[in-house]
Amino acid sequence: MYLRNVLGAASALSLIALGSADAENLVIATVNNGDMVRMQGLTDDFTSKTGHTVEWVTLEENVLRQRVTTDISTKGGAFDIMTIGMYETPIWAKNGWLVALDDLSAGYDADDILPAMRGGLSYDGTLFAAPFYGESSMIMYRTDLMANAGLSMPDAPTWEFVADAARKMTDKDNDIYGICLRGKAGWGENMAFITATSNAFGARWFDENWAPQFDSDAWSTTLNFYLDLLGDAGPPGASTNGFNENLSLFQQGKCGMWIDATVAASFVTNPKDSTVADKVGFALAPDTGLGRRSNWLWAWALAIPAGTQKESAAREFIEWATSKEYIELVASKEGWANVPPGARTSLYENPNYKDIPFARMTLESILSADPLNPTVEPVPYVGVQFVAIPEFAGIATEVGQEFSAALAGQQTAAEALDKAQALTADAMEAAGY
Repeated sequence: MYLRNVLGAASALSLIALGSADAENLVIATVNNGDMVRMQGLTDDFTSKTGHTVEWVTLEENVLRQRVTTDISTKGGAFDIMTIGMYETPIWAKNGWLVALDDLSAGYDADDILPAMRGGLSYDGTLFAAPFYGESSMIMYRTDLMANAGLSMPDAPTWEFVADAARKMTDKDNDIYGICLRGKAGWGENMAFITATSNAFGARWFDENWAPQFDSDAWSTTLNFYLDLLGDAGPPGASTNGFNENLSLFQQGKCGMWIDATVAASFVTNPKDSTVADKVGFALAPDTGLGRRSNWLWAWALAIPAGTQKESAAREFIEWATSKEYIELVASKEGWANVPPGARTSLYENPNYKDIPFARMTLESILSADPLNPTVEPVPYVGVQFVAIPEFAGIATEVGQEFSAALAGQQTAAEALDKAQALTADAMEAAGY
């Protein structure tokens, strides 16, 4: 018995030593959104199962995009896993910058990923990033303020209705603003919202010959509508508000409506964080009757940069963080309303999730976005709130700065559009389009 115990102890020590030798420390770059912050609090589960430890680099959205783009394009090697989206994934995969995720374990069930998410995170039919959560955008609104204004929100409202409601719900003396929208400059901040909105107004970034279209009537209508609406019914300092700033305003009860990522629904209905959690309704993003709504399609996803020395451990983390089991883990800790949404078909078939107030509207919003046909008139590009070409991020960041300056009152809509047209034309000519 003693010998057996000694041998058993020796075997256990050998396994521990082996595990320690194989254990890696993964450096992960991610965005400072609520679901990602929640994941950081649960990584002990990953470490206990694999032995691998995790070092987080958590950044604001615009900063994250700059850091990971610079690192991967220069082969900096700072990160073992990057949080990226539908814009970067196919472009970087084409460049050979990402590790293919074509051999995930059978238990992971890659076929369960929603087709819209899988398609947007693939290149040439191969998955290169796994969605942590997927999203579209929709209207989140205060049911009490809507009722006080004598209005009833349709499931699929028009922009005319939304603008009228926003003005009627505004009570600036009591620090309540009818609508909160992104104004912070950035291709993934204000330009995500404005581009998606422009689709509903019949605008497009480029015509079929790649000629910029900011000199069109549709773009003039879009930008003037946006500026007038925020001027009349938006909060002060709107030009500096992005996702997180507007989330905070809504949770404090200062927004009558907020049109933004569907993923925010769990945050605004969480009584731990939101003062209006029991007074929130949901509707599809508005349209103008032209056949396109103002919603986008996006996934925050996890990808492995080519050249990492920790590919195997990185793959283990991605499988853990984007699995059905992770969803169950979050549900057990935080409740079903707070699980990462929009990535897996099985979530929307789960009886525990079907009755969550925002589940149906989130799925309808995701399914209604069409990245292959995003605009009223034909375009040569793919993407709803972005144009899937490498030059877009730089161009759209500059355009976003001009539109944000117009929102801040530093220039007119016409001046902003003239500058957008000129800088886009210059950049596209330089790129050889």
